[in-house]
Amino acid sequence: MSSYQYVNFGWDDAKAASLDPVGRLVYRSNLLGGDQRITNTGGGNTSSKIIEKDPLTGQPVEVLWVKGSGGDLRTSTRENFSSLYQQKLLDLQKLYASRADKGLKSQAEDDMVGMFSHATFNLNPRASSIDTTLHSFLPGKHVDHMHPNAVIAIAASANCEKLTQEIFGGQMAYVKWMRPGFELGLAMQEIARKNPSTKAIMMGQHGFISWADDDKACYTWTLDCIEKAARYIEAKYQAKGGDATAFGGAKYQSLDEAKRQAVFAAILPWLRGQVSKQKRFIGTVQDDAKILRFVNSKDAARLAELGTSCPDHFLRTKIKPLYVDWNPQAEDTAALKAKLAAGLEAYRKDYAAYYAACKHANSPAMRDPNPTVVLIPGVGMIAWGKDKSESRVTAEFYNCAVEVMRGAEAIDRYIALPQQEAFDIEYWLLEEAKLKRMPAEKELARQVIVVIGAGSGIGKETAHRLVKEGAHIVCVDLNADAAAATAKEIEAKYGVGIGVAGTGLSNCGPALGLAANITDRASIRKMLDQVALAYGGFDSICVTAGIFVPSDTTGHIPDDKWALTFNINVTGSYLVGDEAFKTWKEQGLKGNLVLTTSANAAVAKKGSVAYDTSKAAANHLTRELAIELSPLVRVNAVAPATVVQGSAMFPRDRVIGSLAKYNIPYKDDEATESLVTKLAQFYADRTLTKAPITPADQAEAYFLLVSSRLSKTTGQVITVDGGLHEAFLR
Repeated sequence: MSSYQYVNFGWDDAKAASLDPVGRLVYRSNLLGGDQRITNTGGGNTSSKIIEKDPLTGQPVEVLWVKGSGGDLRTSTRENFSSLYQQKLLDLQKLYASRADKGLKSQAEDDMVGMFSHATFNLNPRASSIDTTLHSFLPGKHVDHMHPNAVIAIAASANCEKLTQEIFGGQMAYVKWMRPGFELGLAMQEIARKNPSTKAIMMGQHGFISWADDDKACYTWTLDCIEKAARYIEAKYQAKGGDATAFGGAKYQSLDEAKRQAVFAAILPWLRGQVSKQKRFIGTVQDDAKILRFVNSKDAARLAELGTSCPDHFLRTKIKPLYVDWNPQAEDTAALKAKLAAGLEAYRKDYAAYYAACKHANSPAMRDPNPTVVLIPGVGMIAWGKDKSESRVTAEFYNCAVEVMRGAEAIDRYIALPQQEAFDIEYWLLEEAKLKRMPAEKELARQVIVVIGAGSGIGKETAHRLVKEGAHIVCVDLNADAAAATAKEIEAKYGVGIGVAGTGLSNCGPALGLAANITDRASIRKMLDQVALAYGGFDSICVTAGIFVPSDTTGHIPDDKWALTFNINVTGSYLVGDEAFKTWKEQGLKGNLVLTTSANAAVAKKGSVAYDTSKAAANHLTRELAIELSPLVRVNAVAPATVVQGSAMFPRDRVIGSLAKYNIPYKDDEATESLVTKLAQFYADRTLTKAPITPADQAEAYFLLVSSRLSKTTGQVITVDGGLHEAFLR
């Protein structure tokens, strides 16, 4: 086509010419995967048949390079592609034909997947996709298998075959729904053999596949197919009335943004607790115009009940979402919770019935029966996953499912996969084996931990320590820029994940920066509600924020600074714990609160009376809160000694003051780093271990207290002071 309206054409001849054949495949894949209208995150696959030098014989040999299992086209690199001898893959057809038990969904068909490794070229360790045979058995040198919303809308229509002929003529053939695998590859091979002029196949309920002998031509042809499908759908959609009549027209009206956020904040932690009885989940909120148009519609309940069509979709979204018929104009959040509770109970029973009706003798045990997608009129969608990336992918896939339903209803009637077919994908033994190959979850996986004071020093180090163990981190600081900077450091190191969905704060990765003033209850509440909007709730809070006001030469500080010291070091921690407990109770999941005290709490010193007494109060606050918040929340504290390196509480002027106080030689123009090292070593020499205390030392203690390693410990203060015998308990 000369121009595109519904896809992006991004091919650059100069760029492509600079790449080797595999590089060109990666380039084509990234272009296709970068447009969400072409394929969803992690979905679809591409391939090229390339002549390579056989490392064993030195002779040229045809090699199929195809996106491997678990890759994402948008972000794929060469390492995400498997490479296999093309002739060996073709020869598997003889082996398969010899099996007496061959056939769709047979053991013989599944066994062929295990044979792919015997066709591996050049010891490539990337596991091959179940779709490998689709690429190998088709005649094109370059093959694209995509999941565009527009094409799936046709594939998920009651009259798919007829529509395919009407829209594409003889340019695209049709194959009825078949589970991906060897049989589907053979069926496509036969279609291509009988129709040599055909260069694409509509895959019923699934997507489409296209091919060409030139990679740019393949890319362009793939876009042409999607563009043609989208133009047809949009013309029919507008003729039927467009947005005004989509999904049967509006039944409810959206709440305004502020009210939607208030509803989400009120229900999300409670809902997270309800769906996290077996394992904890992380949430993503979607409330943009498109999802609201769907959840508010007259047909939303009917279409949601049908479930999704594309296998890529329902592996994340489950067989169907939970739709709650709540009237946002006439009912309150209490009514919404009641309807959600009833809906969840019914959903679990339905899922158990679905499993019982469809299971086979060798099916894996029933998985978590809770929904991963919840739809609420007037408010939007909530998606759940084991981590933020997965929940965003789940939300993305249901966004795609909504667009598929919109298109199918515009041109025909939407149909979903039969339940047995859906079950046979969801509980496929090959899928189960794939899940079992996944690496074990990290120690703090599935948890959301709020670190207050994360903009610098101990808080920043703690944030980095906890995310290393798989936690999602909310970096909170009075200084919003400092909090955001720590979150960005984490994202730069660990990435933001592969999902692209989520509205507002919920469009985040494993870390988020927020501002809060812990001496202001309203500010704390706002921050905790923002955490709910971003992740669905939280599990632990580490309060590392604190203040030390140096005294004057007489050992005094102004009265207002005395009050400020207690407000931050004591009252702030109380307000955080008291306000957070409201959310913890709603959520109903075990949590941890870790405060920060000091060795000074046990050692009286001249010149720091406000700080020392505030930390002594914080020690007792830890014990009091442990009683008040039990048994749901464990409350402990970390008591550092003087941490100089990396601490915001030791600016240059305080370091110099301390050096002067202890008669440690220094020069006025001496580098700050040198001054800090001198003071740190002085403090270290006073300890039994003779080693400077670092923020990393403190972070280890916070990690232990939010982990399950000390699950029976509460009301305790862990000292990390290098061994200050003056602070020993007496």
